[in-house]
Amino acid sequence: MDRRDFLRVSGLAAGGLLLGFYIRSSNDARGAETAPDSTGMFAPNAFIRITPDGKVTIISKQVEIGQGIKTALPMVIAEELDVDWSGVTVEQAQLDESKYGTQWVAGSNSTPTNYENFLRVGATARAMLVEAAAQTWGLPAGELATEKGAVHHRASSRSLSYGQLVAKAATLPVPAANTVKLKDPKDYKILGQRISGVDNPKVVRGEGLFGIDVRLPGMLYAVFHKCPAWGGKPLEANVDAIKALPGVKDAFIVEGTSNLYGLRPGVAIIADSTWSAFSARKQLRVRWDEGKVAETSWSGFVDQARELSTKPGEQVIRKDGDVEAAFKQPGVKLHEAEYVYPFAAHLCLEPMNCTAHWRDGTMELWVPTQNPQWGRTAIAELLKIPADKIQVNLTRAGGAFGRRWIPDFMLEAAAIAHRVNAPVKLTWSREDDMGHDMMRAGGLHFLKAAVDTNGKVTAWKNNYFGFGKVGPMPPAPPSGVPLDADEFPGRWIPNYLAEQTIFDVGWPIGPWRAPRAHVFSWVFQSFIDELAHAAGRDPLEFKLALLGDKEAIPATPGSFLGAAPFQTARMRNVLKAAAEKIGWGKTSYPKGRGVGIAFSVAHRGYFAHAVEVTVSPDGQFKVDRDVCVGDIGRQIINPSGAENQIEGSFVDALSMMKYQELTIDRGRVTNTNLDEYPVARMPDAPAKIEVHWITSDNVPSGAGEPSLPPAAPAICNAIFAATGKRIRQLPASRVDLRWS
Repeated sequence: MDRRDFLRVSGLAAGGLLLGFYIRSSNDARGAETAPDSTGMFAPNAFIRITPDGKVTIISKQVEIGQGIKTALPMVIAEELDVDWSGVTVEQAQLDESKYGTQWVAGSNSTPTNYENFLRVGATARAMLVEAAAQTWGLPAGELATEKGAVHHRASSRSLSYGQLVAKAATLPVPAANTVKLKDPKDYKILGQRISGVDNPKVVRGEGLFGIDVRLPGMLYAVFHKCPAWGGKPLEANVDAIKALPGVKDAFIVEGTSNLYGLRPGVAIIADSTWSAFSARKQLRVRWDEGKVAETSWSGFVDQARELSTKPGEQVIRKDGDVEAAFKQPGVKLHEAEYVYPFAAHLCLEPMNCTAHWRDGTMELWVPTQNPQWGRTAIAELLKIPADKIQVNLTRAGGAFGRRWIPDFMLEAAAIAHRVNAPVKLTWSREDDMGHDMMRAGGLHFLKAAVDTNGKVTAWKNNYFGFGKVGPMPPAPPSGVPLDADEFPGRWIPNYLAEQTIFDVGWPIGPWRAPRAHVFSWVFQSFIDELAHAAGRDPLEFKLALLGDKEAIPATPGSFLGAAPFQTARMRNVLKAAAEKIGWGKTSYPKGRGVGIAFSVAHRGYFAHAVEVTVSPDGQFKVDRDVCVGDIGRQIINPSGAENQIEGSFVDALSMMKYQELTIDRGRVTNTNLDEYPVARMPDAPAKIEVHWITSDNVPSGAGEPSLPPAAPAICNAIFAATGKRIRQLPASRVDLRWS
């Protein structure tokens, strides 16, 4: 067999069975499939371990960041393996690309890039166990069946547990891929069931799962103080006075680099406890060179964008037809709007942290990271050591949302530990977390569109101003930039112009949950709603007409979003279903109550939200009900986990659109804790969130991100329906929604 398609089988010392499945890598930054390397060898993607006593262990190769992947993907393997889920143990893998392939977690890629291969690894293992039983009994394998971790011969009432078969199975040749039969989905016993998260009991009991829980013998504790202005560096600090404080072991200046995604300059304090380190930091005095970034502010860039908005953008992203000529056509109605959204923080519940131990020329880390490979590579370059001298132990993460993609906190921990002959845990404060976040970029859109006498959009122009020229950030561009040629409604409108201007800033920018889509969807789905009202048409009918009746719209070659066509049939289905579930057009709402609807495709998922809101005369609004309909393929792996993601992403979107705004002045965040940065609280949550699924013949995809983008515009459209007030600026708390 070709090495690309075989299963590695080896007998364990205890006589068990270990299988690792080889597949082509399909985990680049955008989820598109990549070619195998020149050797023709592929990294193992998953492991099954079965011991003679029948214990089944499934290894989760990717880190759990709250998206449920540590439960969902092992469920896929367990289903085809045909074992009792209650007897399965799930183990977290550590970083080892030679065994597991790429292990980063981002972009809701984990499910679609692993699902079909994980089915096959489970099915192949099951086929080998069946063959072992067939040879043991001298029977054809076709006469045997499996159930709950055992092979059965129903005709003779004989059974052998998997544990009894592993020694024999480990000696068998691997069956050809085309001979392994997958289950019929109607026979699934695990997939589609509500399964509690494998870590839930430990989380409830407070057992040490997260990076911040790590405890090692002789461990020391560290803080790293950076210049409040991004890119600043220390000129001098009272490190001698700090060293003399109780509990402090060392204090020193770290030179760092100018790379905002690398090791930044600062002052490190190492102590015998986190409390001692944090207490000493309060007495730290540093004289900073703040650099030119300290001359920048958010308000300055907003003013600059408005001044430039009447001029052509720096880049033309897409140009179809003649927009200006279409605007001058007789009888058309022109509609213009400015949409603005601020920079925002990630606010992971667990702040950035990393434990590092330098010994015998090897650096070992314990860290909650989305991208362990990048962290290891960056540390190897920093310390000038081979990457194989760096061991990364993956811990559960208390939230990520794109923030843990960048390894700056890993580099800080490694640089500090490199000076100490003991494990050192670096912990960021909330002020560190917000002041030195890899922020969601703000942006401004200056939109203009034409609607003809038939209520059809004939022209659309978007002059977009974004942020992101901040230097190298492999392997993905900063969040918020750029626009894409296939951004909806590009390809749908005959005269279309999308331009962009990207400001060159020295601000740390990174991906935020459903990168780009969550802000672009708010802008475009809100503006489309405006056009529907300008045309005097029902917003739902207007959106369906805009989508058209084609099955799919081909992608534009070379576009960032163009890995697959836009499947308009799927989008129409979820949009119609959401409208039906909310009772669109069947309810008469009084002033102050309204319903709104929006849709989006992101990260392979097709979603629509229909939302009912109440706005009191004093302008306070409450989401009464959210109906979400999604299409994420042919199988909902774990309905419990999927619904959890939808509910969480809706509250996340609500919080973002209603409250969240980083104030940036003099090249720094000025609101660096939750007393100055409001987020949604329990009273803000909707009384009811309904989740409905439409299945389609597509590979299952993730749910953690794609449901978020249409939530905010649906809420804003509902507020307009209730009050006649349009929200074109985020956060909504800045908008006067009072009515009488």
